[in-house]
Amino acid sequence: MTIEPEKLERAARTIADASVVGMACHIGPDGDALGSMLGMAVAAAGAGKKVFPSFGEPFTVPETFRFLPVHVLVPPAAMPAELDVFVTFDAGSADRLGELEVFVERAGEVVVIDHHVTNEGFGTHDLIDGQAAATAEIVVELLDVLGWKLTPEVAMCLHTGLVTDTGRFQYSNTAPATLETAARLVAAGASPEVIGRHVYEEAPFGYLKVAGAALSRAQLDPARRLVWTVMTQDDLDRAGIALDETDPLIDALRVARESDVALLLKHLGPNRVKGSLRSRGRVDVGAIAVALGGGGHHNAAGFTFEGTPDDVVRAVCERLEPAGD
Repeated sequence: MTIEPEKLERAARTIADASVVGMACHIGPDGDALGSMLGMAVAAAGAGKKVFPSFGEPFTVPETFRFLPVHVLVPPAAMPAELDVFVTFDAGSADRLGELEVFVERAGEVVVIDHHVTNEGFGTHDLIDGQAAATAEIVVELLDVLGWKLTPEVAMCLHTGLVTDTGRFQYSNTAPATLETAARLVAAGASPEVIGRHVYEEAPFGYLKVAGAALSRAQLDPARRLVWTVMTQDDLDRAGIALDETDPLIDALRVARESDVALLLKHLGPNRVKGSLRSRGRVDVGAIAVALGGGGHHNAAGFTFEGTPDDVVRAVCERLEPAGD
């Protein structure tokens, strides 16, 4: 951990002294954002706090993560106006909180928990560690300082964050400390089997149709070692599934051994494209995503682009050096 112990202790005291705790993770939450927040929320409720965990619209929990204790979530409109402290999770900037961003200014105390290296801090207590594999790692450290128990339910949430942000512990952000934290969580009651089944081994039948259509369009730029494809709204409509049910598709695309970078484009409308980027390590796709209005990490990032899929591919290619240079 690169967070100073004094920072952790000050943030822990602020949370411990609070009675009403608001919580928010970034919009369109992934496993780390949602798992970190839910783990902290369950622990805080167990410590007698009134907790209000939420995220901005669209307020829809992906089916993949509904095995977690999502019953504690409240819609963003239900966030109380008066909070003792507001805690954010996995949000690299305040605008990633959607309509809940107003609480950054409204709440007297704001604790920012994040591992994005691009996060410059926007709270009164910034617990930001760019070397952490997941925000969940930082939450475990904070719970230790608070003295709150890692119950099986809390451990399940936090282990989900670790598993998803490390790609099942195969990404380069997996450090010895990450595996030590994972061991603690499994010992506390987290079930790798249950997490793995829900997150990686289940999908609606329609996903197979969408994956087949999108992968059949895959193209390779050998010079830039870029593989990319487009998924359309028509693909989703014909298969009868939602956009958030296609998240595993980027992992199917990135297996091409001739590629260093994979780009999945989700065509959301006539002039709006959502892009997901993955890197094998040579290329910092986080920097590319930031340049295109998004964010993320060195090996995994995303963005939303105003333009056509061809516009996006050109913009990404402009930021990719030929592999031999």
